[in-house]
Amino acid sequence: MARSIWDSTVGKKAVMAVSGLIMLLYLVAHMIGNLKIYFGAGEFNHYAHWLRTVGEPFMHYEWTLWLIRIVLVAAVVAHATSAYQLSRRDINARPRKYVHRKPRASYATRTMRWGGVILGLFIVWHLLDLTTGTVHSGGFQEGHPYQNVVDTFSTWYGNVVYIVAMLALGLHVRHGFWSAAQTLGVGSRARDRALKIVADVLALLLTAGFIAVPVGVMTGVVS
Repeated sequence: MARSIWDSTVGKKAVMAVSGLIMLLYLVAHMIGNLKIYFGAGEFNHYAHWLRTVGEPFMHYEWTLWLIRIVLVAAVVAHATSAYQLSRRDINARPRKYVHRKPRASYATRTMRWGGVILGLFIVWHLLDLTTGTVHSGGFQEGHPYQNVVDTFSTWYGNVVYIVAMLALGLHVRHGFWSAAQTLGVGSRARDRALKIVADVLALLLTAGFIAVPVGVMTGVVS
């Protein structure tokens, strides 16, 4: 049954919707945590340490964090795989372009695929920069996330990469949230307007919240 659901177009869309909502919940929590940087190094570093001790003593040190990481990786892989396969299925179903041009879609809709690629590349860069320190610019300091964040956003390319990715994220969330609601059967004529407003507000808050961190460093508020 699971294989039959996965092989169907509806099943792949459902996987995309559920995995997308899991990542959305994480993004909201992650954004709120990021904004703690405005309360100073002590508060931000304490928060980063707390993430590694969540669930103690029942959970061992970092077990909860690794569990979250595993769920997120599974969600990203499921989301990307289903998106790619749906895209290929759509292309194979229409090898030739329509004779009559379809009505122009929104900018977010037309850039969903490229936005997904940009976000995928950004996730890799972000992990190599602030988790492993492999591409970090200012001498990565294990256990000092506040200083590592300041170092990253003290470079022009760190700001450009991050801000472009967050703009792509906003567009992706705006269209993706509404699409997920339709796929999971939440949408209706009566609810569509409210869902679109929620999608717009979520996209705006996430984009502004994430971009507030590099802006804080660039303006010297965070230093």
